[in-house]
Amino acid sequence: MGRIALGIEYAGDAFCGWQSQAHGRTVQDVLERALTEIAAAPVRLHCAGRTDAGVHASAQVAHFDTEASRPMTAWVRGVNALLPAAVVVRWAVAVDEDFHSRFLAYERQYRYILHNSPTRPAMLAGRVGWFHAPLDELRMAEAAECLVGTHDFSSFRAAGCQSKTPVRVMREARVARQGEYLLFDFRANGFLHHMVRNLVGALVYVGKGRYPVEWMQAQLAAQDRIHAAPTFAPDGLYLCGVAYPPRWPLPGDGRIIALPQLPLT
Repeated sequence: MGRIALGIEYAGDAFCGWQSQAHGRTVQDVLERALTEIAAAPVRLHCAGRTDAGVHASAQVAHFDTEASRPMTAWVRGVNALLPAAVVVRWAVAVDEDFHSRFLAYERQYRYILHNSPTRPAMLAGRVGWFHAPLDELRMAEAAECLVGTHDFSSFRAAGCQSKTPVRVMREARVARQGEYLLFDFRANGFLHHMVRNLVGALVYVGKGRYPVEWMQAQLAAQDRIHAAPTFAPDGLYLCGVAYPPRWPLPGDGRIIALPQLPLT
């Protein structure tokens, strides 16, 4: 029995999330069907972080066990030939049997891309978030600074979150503008269900002037979701980096997506 790690990229708006469901229209489902065909035996895939419907990934990491003896190219080109256009295996490497894509990941990074313009984006519909009113990125960046460190993020977790603890170590929380786009970058040891989307929603409240910068700190300290901002849309959210101990130097470790480029510029 061998263990294979995969680097996976997908456009989440084409799927009903990562986790397998009865209807079979999830990232895990289409990947497992393709891997099973190449392996000529059932394959069960485990990932670094399950993403919701509409959430994208430029650097998802997953692993599976197989008794099939195949060249690594089969787990890339062979599998990709069987996948829909919205998902691709970027790399495959053999790993020790004690590697686990979820439990050994010590850091994950998400980027939210928000189109800040009076009109919604048509060419990037489903791939970036959108907010119509002007946003002050400097106020938002200042508000994000309070998130860095070890905190109870109960104010930013979904009601149905199954995590045993709301405490997370946020190592980076940044907001920056590039033209009409705002980039929200979060790097932590882990994230709660809807945590990034809830953080973006709160920062947008600050950016549009509804609340002062200090309100973000107050929400964090409250440890209560009831008074926080609504959950932001999944469209602009990307899992774009997963880090592992040096023993497993996987390709694409910590990969960050670039700002979407339109062909008309």
